[in-house]
Amino acid sequence: MITDAKKEFIEFMMESDVLRFGDFVTKSGRNTPYFVNTGNYRTGKQIATLGKFYATLIKETVGKEFDCMFGPAYKGIPLAAGAAAALYNEFNIDKPYFFNRKEEKDHGEGGSIVGYKPQDGDRVIIIEDVITAGTAIRETMPVLQGAADVSVKDMFISVNRCEVGTTPGKTAIMEVGEDFGINVHAIVTVADIYEYLKASGKYDDMIPKMEDYMAKYCII
Repeated sequence: MITDAKKEFIEFMMESDVLRFGDFVTKSGRNTPYFVNTGNYRTGKQIATLGKFYATLIKETVGKEFDCMFGPAYKGIPLAAGAAAALYNEFNIDKPYFFNRKEEKDHGEGGSIVGYKPQDGDRVIIIEDVITAGTAIRETMPVLQGAADVSVKDMFISVNRCEVGTTPGKTAIMEVGEDFGINVHAIVTVADIYEYLKASGKYDDMIPKMEDYMAKYCII
């Protein structure tokens, strides 16, 4: 049974044109009937609302037990900023955040890290949009490990697509857990989206497409 909070988040993504249905191709090259594009958040109200969803999940899972949060360039940057602001406004948890440049700056202060400068021993949480095949996290970890001797135990995303990674029988999130020791927490999963569509009665044409996709690529 889908919770009211998850239903609210799914509807928020749809209203923001972030969760869309149709024919798409994911970063991993898979054809999918739904797509999540957090780059479509574009107003102050939207990023403030999104930040609250992330902040609530962070508070419920790790509380204050972390030192800083990292938003991978580019889509992770506003997500981390929004989550940091909401953590303070909603829960009085004031934590620094930082992000990376795609290209290292060779003037001024230089480097590829912007915002908080991580220190050895810091417990970092990652704020991202989705994980499909796990490609992005494999690009992110060298950035963090190159910045300082940090530990990364938790990652927060909007949607867990529950998709098989490179190893048969394992999702990309399972692989991330095994390869990096990271627990991935999602606001909603593909199963939640599917249940929402079924319960709404307005998306009967999407149900078989979702079922086919989930049977082919997902481990629920």
